[in-house]
Amino acid sequence: MTTREILHEIVNKLPESELVTAIRILTALERPIDPVQMAMANALLDDEPDDDDFDGGLTEALAETEFTSHDDVVHRFVK
Repeated sequence: MTTREILHEIVNKLPESELVTAIRILTALERPIDPVQMAMANALLDDEPDDDDFDGGLTEALAETEFTSHDDVVHRFVK
């Protein structure tokens, strides 16, 4: 029995409730692998601490910055 015949036999034995899942899996297999998406999917999470030495003072600058809400901007400039 060839590999293709084995695959057909497996698909034919699947219950109706699993056919949509099988279509999704087989469709994904026929698409070429995007190396960028693969690298992104396998990339490690950034677990570096966010401190002033690491980010060049961004954390401190954000803490000292006064933010203006959208409503305040609209109130000031739209009359």
